Amino acid sequence: MSDKPNAFTPSNFTHRLDTVIETPRLVLKAPSLAEFEPWCAYMADEEAARFIGKTQPPAAVWRGICTMIGSWQAVGFAMFSVFEKDTGRWVGRLGPWSPHGWPGLEVGWGVTRDVWGKGYALEGAIASMDFAVDVLGWNDIIHAIHPENINSQKLAMRLGSVNRGPGKMPPPYENEPTDIWGQTADEWRARRSDIWERVIR
Repeated sequence: MSDKPNAFTPSNFTHRLDTVIETPRLVLKAPSLAEFEPWCAYMADEEAARFIGKTQPPAAVWRGICTMIGSWQAVGFAMFSVFEKDTGRWVGRLGPWSPHGWPGLEVGWGVTRDVWGKGYALEGAIASMDFAVDVLGWNDIIHAIHPENINSQKLAMRLGSVNRGPGKMPPPYENEPTDIWGQTADEWRARRSDIWERVIR
């Protein structure tokens, strides 16, 4: 595990389950089964789920949520559930993610299709990048993006990440083409104030 520092250090991370991050329009929290129904609707949407493992039945969604919750307990991080601050409505999941066999320490994103174009994924990704660098101590951050996922490529570029070339995902996604985008923590620290300013403006 030496090639992935800070990712799998055994410890008790129960306290991190109380993590709450607020951005101008969003609230990010560790997932819970309270989000099961909107998460099922999200993963039943073919277009929204196209590049994140494709559609899933409720039984698979339940296991996926519990995997995220378990990752928070076991290694102290996983994706956040994302809530619209004004309404309290669940609108997606995003944040740090790096299960066994993953091609790096990732900040990923996915929001419900009804909020596409509002900048929520960018806003949440910026907060997640800060969390990964400032709290988790990551020195490098990637985004595994399908070559046809133009929207995520544009978001990665807005974060300042660059395409590092093709990568390999672990089973059961090993046959899915993936480009690895990324940047170092130092690069993120140097640009994040300007990026936040453009989002808040």
